[in-house]
Amino acid sequence: MKKFLIILVLLLALCCSAATSHSPVLSSCSSSRNYSSDDQFSTSLSKLMRLLLLEAPTIGFGLRSIGHGEGRAFGLAMCRGDIPSSACTACVHEANDHIIHHCPSKKEVTIWLDHCLVRYADRKFFGEIDDSLKFYVTDNRTVSQKSVLDDKVEELMKRLVKTAYLTPLLFATGEMQLGGMGELFGLVQCTKDLSGGDCKSCLNAAIAKLPSYCHGVRGGSVFGGSCNLRYELYPFYDSS
Repeated sequence: MKKFLIILVLLLALCCSAATSHSPVLSSCSSSRNYSSDDQFSTSLSKLMRLLLLEAPTIGFGLRSIGHGEGRAFGLAMCRGDIPSSACTACVHEANDHIIHHCPSKKEVTIWLDHCLVRYADRKFFGEIDDSLKFYVTDNRTVSQKSVLDDKVEELMKRLVKTAYLTPLLFATGEMQLGGMGELFGLVQCTKDLSGGDCKSCLNAAIAKLPSYCHGVRGGSVFGGSCNLRYELYPFYDSS
């Protein structure tokens, strides 16, 4: 299993290097539960996506449920905390298009793009840490002082977690000087249906795995159903 995950990380690294800011980075489409166009769930899902598209760009996050019984749909949309509302709108639109074309008739879908996360299901998942989906995406390049970089990444990430879980946005960015290696930039974010404590737990669990999948590499990202993080040796977010 570990060998499979390492191969997956390498393949994802190649995939993401060619992605544009709104291109799908990753997607998870459930294979066991489907719906048909005449199901009540289909109607609920259409209404849900329209509401998320309206709500998310306004505050950077949307959380809704529509319908009743087996026709009920639960969903969220989260945009990266540093992007403007126009970019959020474009990203959620792109995610919705991807769902229609690549995950048709699926009752549980999670889509990660560079600027947003969109997730829906036929079950309530609000307020729960999702550990079932977690992908580590890495840069193909490494540094000579791998252990030094690993330690600095962990230090910066943990510092950002301390800020993020205490803020309403559950989001933080920051930098750290690395001497001869330049400067390290980091970003952490949780979905806002989580409590601050659960956000902290989600991010710390992701950070703990970084040395296994991102050892000494110049950049890495973790995409999860409840939290995300990223580090690079170049600025990749808007710090204004």
